[in-house]
Amino acid sequence: MTHFLHTQADLEAALPLLILRDPRLKPVAEKAGTFALRRREAGFAGLCAIVCGQQLSTASAAAIRARLFAAFDPFHHDTVRRARADRLKRLGLSAAKIKSIREIGKAVAKGRIDLTQVGNMDADAAHAALTALHGVGPWTADIYLLFCLGHADAFPSGDLAVQESARIALRLRKRPDAKALLRIAEAWRPWRGVAAHLLWAYYHVVKRREGISLQPAARKPTTKKKAPTRKSGNG
Repeated sequence: MTHFLHTQADLEAALPLLILRDPRLKPVAEKAGTFALRRREAGFAGLCAIVCGQQLSTASAAAIRARLFAAFDPFHHDTVRRARADRLKRLGLSAAKIKSIREIGKAVAKGRIDLTQVGNMDADAAHAALTALHGVGPWTADIYLLFCLGHADAFPSGDLAVQESARIALRLRKRPDAKALLRIAEAWRPWRGVAAHLLWAYYHVVKRREGISLQPAARKPTTKKKAPTRKSGNG
């Protein structure tokens, strides 16, 4: 059975069920305090918005999304996928993201995927259906399922903030990578999406108190600092 987080009440009702699955999360929830459910628009527009944010700071992604949606109103998959590449490039989209948006639009137009109905699948099947689309990696798929469709078992294990929060909350020796975190999260099914919301909230509390940085250890400093909280390395 697929569970959903459509309302704040859904999230609050599911949190105790998650803690029953893993009592280690009880003190995490207590420290995180009350946190809000975050939702975004679903469908082609919602998935394109996430694609726009891949590998960018929150501010940069928001600026590109705003220009894209302002340029195409209404935001329809046929209109966007048939737009000239130079027009899309002027909005701030890279060649790779232009191709991704076009291919996603083509898949929707040809009926190869229904971006709303995919949320009714179990988390693994929905994840596989989305990652079969060009330019949609594991992180993008899980963020779409969780934020746009409210899938209660979607789990973005590639998200740096979720990884770091899990390290601190579970007192792990090092930050788990995506595969290691997925193994840990098996105990949280079918409420892994609730765990993701909890870990984000916990991370922000800890970050404020302790000044935690999310810069990956192997990354060289750049001249322009980017906000990494919502960032993924694999799309």
